[in-house]
Amino acid sequence: MTATPGHPRPITETEDLRIALSDGCHLSARLWMPKDAASDPVPVILEYIPYRKRDGTAARDALMHPYFAAHGYAAVRVDIRGSGDSDGLLEDEYSAQELSDACEVIAWLAAQPWCSGSVGMMGKSWGGFNCLQTAALRPPALKAVVTVCSAADRFADDIHYKGGCLLGENFGWGTLMLSYMARPPDPTLRPDWREEWLKRLDGLEYLAPRWTEHQARDDYWKHGSVCEDYAAIAAPVLAFGGWADNYMNTVPKLVGNLSVPCKGIIGPWGHQYAHTAEPGPQIGFLQEALRWWDRWLKDVPNGAENDPDMRSYMLDSAAPDACTPHRAGHWVATPDWRNRPQKTTRLHLTDAGLGDEAAPLSATVQTPQHLGLFAGEFFPLGQNAELPGDQAPDDALSTCFDGAPLDAPMALLGAADLHLRLTSDAPRAHLVARLCDVAPDGSSVRIAHGMMNLCHRDDTSAPADVPTDGPFDVVLRLDHMAYRLAAGHQLRIALSTTYWPFIWPTPTATRLTLHSGHLALPLHSGGTDDEWQFPAPESAAPWRFRQHSPADASRRIDHDLITGQRSLIVTEDSGDAEDLDHGLISGETSTERWTITPDAPLSAKAEITWEQRLSRGDWGVRIQVEAQMQADGDTFSLKARLRAFENEQEIYARDYDEPVPRRHG
Repeated sequence: MTATPGHPRPITETEDLRIALSDGCHLSARLWMPKDAASDPVPVILEYIPYRKRDGTAARDALMHPYFAAHGYAAVRVDIRGSGDSDGLLEDEYSAQELSDACEVIAWLAAQPWCSGSVGMMGKSWGGFNCLQTAALRPPALKAVVTVCSAADRFADDIHYKGGCLLGENFGWGTLMLSYMARPPDPTLRPDWREEWLKRLDGLEYLAPRWTEHQARDDYWKHGSVCEDYAAIAAPVLAFGGWADNYMNTVPKLVGNLSVPCKGIIGPWGHQYAHTAEPGPQIGFLQEALRWWDRWLKDVPNGAENDPDMRSYMLDSAAPDACTPHRAGHWVATPDWRNRPQKTTRLHLTDAGLGDEAAPLSATVQTPQHLGLFAGEFFPLGQNAELPGDQAPDDALSTCFDGAPLDAPMALLGAADLHLRLTSDAPRAHLVARLCDVAPDGSSVRIAHGMMNLCHRDDTSAPADVPTDGPFDVVLRLDHMAYRLAAGHQLRIALSTTYWPFIWPTPTATRLTLHSGHLALPLHSGGTDDEWQFPAPESAAPWRFRQHSPADASRRIDHDLITGQRSLIVTEDSGDAEDLDHGLISGETSTERWTITPDAPLSAKAEITWEQRLSRGDWGVRIQVEAQMQADGDTFSLKARLRAFENEQEIYARDYDEPVPRRHG
């Protein structure tokens, strides 16, 4: 990555801009803008998230926001209510209060003398969600959006449920957020930091049980799901996603449904901004965003609205590698995504494998509970073996259907549909499908996956027991993909009733019997040369910090040969780092243990601990969270203990014990 060449305008920074809301709450913002903005007003670019500008996102903020400021924008990074150095309490993800505050912030920014009156909103993950949701409320000054790794449907495409299956990440993310939100404001910015901290701790909810409670696509999930009314969004949208991330479906949904100008870019990346994300290649994300801002916030006639609707990085066949820093492939440009000619091919599931012609099928799917240990993370953030590894061990436990070795490469672009007629021996059942690229040496790379809680087969808003008295039909849509299988490789569809710990298991082991089925694959024709060229990554100067202790991470699978129990154990320590501008030292440590016995779905158990550390001079605080999730046939049990320390003296403790009735899952 190169630093910004020849900054056009000198910039200034305000480390704690206070934004007053109508109810008396004050939000804390960090502002970068051209020094002459008071005499030559500029548009604003807003990022509005709960991850703490003072320490949590300092490294990535340093690369992005000064860059935008140097190119003639006021970049504003706001801690949302109840986070970082802002007042108040955070109620939930994307609450009505959060979105109302966002509209107030946008109006406040637009009215400042250094603002031209136009505001753009951007963000990744939480910030990618709320910029779309805010756009749907149509605040007058909001003129454009850049959303990264987000979802248009909170039930279908977020970290809580997928295909109606309860994701392990629902518990994992809820526990992480409990520890994140328990951190205090910085005393150098808030003399009342301790009072505000105690209020925050007293009002802090453990959100994982609330999310677990809503097991159907009800009004809770419809709130904030912009797919409920795509037409509500009037601001042009530039959407980014990554094939290594589980938010890849959002970009095609937005491009295919928004009536305003919308362009999509999907690369090989995990859950990061595209100028730093791995696996690479990275692209000049900041230049792409700047081009979008210039077109819609400054009315620069640069033709951004005429770019191809979709630019997708098509991955080439490669050996499986859970830590790969780079994926070979090429960029495919689709000018009109919504009206593109879509060629498909149908492969039938038969007792002999995947074939061009229908043939008898009488296979059963009944897999052990520990299948899925090689699935990788829902949203990989780094290179600590978070990507899906070789799928061969999971394939060996699955019911697999293999095609013949390919005579020529096969390119896939879009989403595959799996059509099945089947019977179930239990009223609650899951079906998981993985589409894999099998190399001649037997190694297996996951191309895409999909899953369905079969209770949701007809209506995700009103799940119903799976019939056990006869066959029924389902269509399972797999995730979007762009992938080119090499000649000599085989296409495999691997089916399972389990996928631990990616999804929480059903209360009883299930057997599915297949009667017929076919796979509809979206084909792509074209060459292997890049159809689009992106600029190389640029950025502002990196964050100035001193590392006080080294980072460390491990990821291992444990097999108890006496009990048969399998465990996925993940540990991460960020080390402690000091911000050289304001002296705050921060660090965090986590341990996750996901345990199950192959023949006992009710043995599933998740245990997570988090520690957050902040210090400066003779001041220090520490947050500890210990959480556990288990279930029986009727109830999910989620427990957590939160402890807060000031200079190693415990000043707060709280226990959460919130059983949740188990319905259709």
